Amino acid sequence: MSAAATRRLTTAQALVRFLAAQYTERDGVRHRLVTGTWGIFGHGNVAGIGQALVEYREMMPYHQGRSEQAMVHAAVGHARQLNRLSAQAVTTSIGPGATNLVTGAALATVNRLPVLLLPGDYFASHAADPLLQQLEHPVEADVSVNDALRPVSRYFDRITRPEALVASALQAMRVLGDPAETGAVTLALPQDVQAQAYDWPEEFFADRVWRVRRPAPDPAELIEAVRAVRAAARPLIVAGGGVHHSEAEEALRALVDATGIPVASTQAGKGALRHDHPADLGGIGHTGTAVSDALARTADLVIGVGTRYSDFTTASGTLFQHPDVRFLNLNITAFDAHKLAGGTLVCDARSGLTALTEALSGHRVDAAYETEYRTGKARWAEAVEAAFRADDDGAVPTQTQVLGALDAVVGDEDVVINAAGSLPGDLHKLWRARSPRQYHLEYGYSCMGYEIPAALGVQQAAPGTPVWALVGDGTYLMNPTEIVTAVQENLPVKLVLVQNHGYASIGGLSESVGAERFGTDYRHRVADGSFTGAPLPVDLAANAASLGMDVLRAKTVRELREALSTARAASRPTCVYVETAPPSAALPAQAWWDVPVAEVSAREAATDARAAYERAVADRRRHL
Repeated sequence: MSAAATRRLTTAQALVRFLAAQYTERDGVRHRLVTGTWGIFGHGNVAGIGQALVEYREMMPYHQGRSEQAMVHAAVGHARQLNRLSAQAVTTSIGPGATNLVTGAALATVNRLPVLLLPGDYFASHAADPLLQQLEHPVEADVSVNDALRPVSRYFDRITRPEALVASALQAMRVLGDPAETGAVTLALPQDVQAQAYDWPEEFFADRVWRVRRPAPDPAELIEAVRAVRAAARPLIVAGGGVHHSEAEEALRALVDATGIPVASTQAGKGALRHDHPADLGGIGHTGTAVSDALARTADLVIGVGTRYSDFTTASGTLFQHPDVRFLNLNITAFDAHKLAGGTLVCDARSGLTALTEALSGHRVDAAYETEYRTGKARWAEAVEAAFRADDDGAVPTQTQVLGALDAVVGDEDVVINAAGSLPGDLHKLWRARSPRQYHLEYGYSCMGYEIPAALGVQQAAPGTPVWALVGDGTYLMNPTEIVTAVQENLPVKLVLVQNHGYASIGGLSESVGAERFGTDYRHRVADGSFTGAPLPVDLAANAASLGMDVLRAKTVRELREALSTARAASRPTCVYVETAPPSAALPAQAWWDVPVAEVSAREAATDARAAYERAVADRRRHL
């Protein structure tokens, strides 16, 4: 190859230039595939990727993180906000910097969201062996800590020679841009190889477009699907995250308007229909609404659209109880479409829903069925209003009243982010989603510490949009460090910090399974060894302020409303801190969730819990 057709660069420089030239395209609209790189530098990447990012800083935006796991969460939030059409890269040093990526990578892959991981690695030449932070394996010299990323990555390679990057980089982009394959992608980069020069073909740096396909349903599968829908007396759609990723919300609404089939949503799918649509029944499963779960128990056809049917959705196999229930699964991956022995429509959500609507022309569910679910929806709406209502504005708010106050403040365009604790249950039951991207719950991995960094990624993807991170005290203590990054980059995220002095969600679960809330309170240890003393003198609001946030303290419902309004208008990162009153039992779980209970115990709480467990597990079905 002639010299004019090559360019001499280091491996790291070549990778950054390559990433800057990658694009996705769907429906004729082009998007940059890798919009920026998060990084924390150490001896495994500072002289390689770090130098390359300085060299090409006009091509590749750089964002400074404080925690490697948090950087992945930020990138995941960014990708989800942009419907998986764009991603971000994350670079780390070797050793703990690399292993800190594992949780974020698992979260990305579980949720089918793209992120590119670029951890440093040992010397490919073994010139320095062992080097600082290297894990030595006595019989496998090619193993490094980065191998921990293999099971949580959709694609993994270690680039041990510069020229090996060409094939691997192309495969990495293919996976990032493929809606059926996407997740975490890892290119482990030995630090000596990052700095090595090579004569790269100019074609490697040319603009490259990865088209995001909308595969249509197979005609034979479509015929069978139409037959199943027409034969069903009580069909129910379960909308999952795939509806959003495909931007299929209008196609779903068209199907529902034409047929009258009601829609219940998973945590990832909530907002697929606007909350006030007559056929939107809210969340389904263990954290679902009463009307959704009641219809699920009597549905004779469950139409899953873009859902992977987690145990929260199926109530651990106990929810769908009609004796002849069958499943029809529209999903872009055959892996998910075949779950629960369902009939399959393996296709893009928008393409499949549009084809199904056209093929069902003239079909509509019975009017009595529509009246039934609309009546149930109205009853649940009354329950939501009661949970949100605060009769005394001067009282300490409950957690559901916090959500009610926020509900009254947000606009249609706001994004509300949460992931773990007791808030996901309340949000799934109560939140009234006004737009497709407003409800942002990471519940595939339910990772404490996701919310704050994810808010940064969402804010980067949607500048000018009010972005709210809802966190409890437990999840705040897991990962508050990216507040500093929000301040540094002037990202005006809004943090609602709910202080209830412990792990409220796991405390309730602990009580229900006979573990007596052991180890779930943030309180002083008392004489018998338990943690049931006074609350700890920990001031999380002061902590947030020390990291650079503006902090508004709210002690009453009235003060909370005022603080939320102020925060929404703020141009700086702002925290609303509120301590909540004990939760009420007004809206308990509407369906079961399987957490096995000790078969034998000397404690009454555990034996009682086991008896309740055995009654509940008897309802489990294998759908074959």
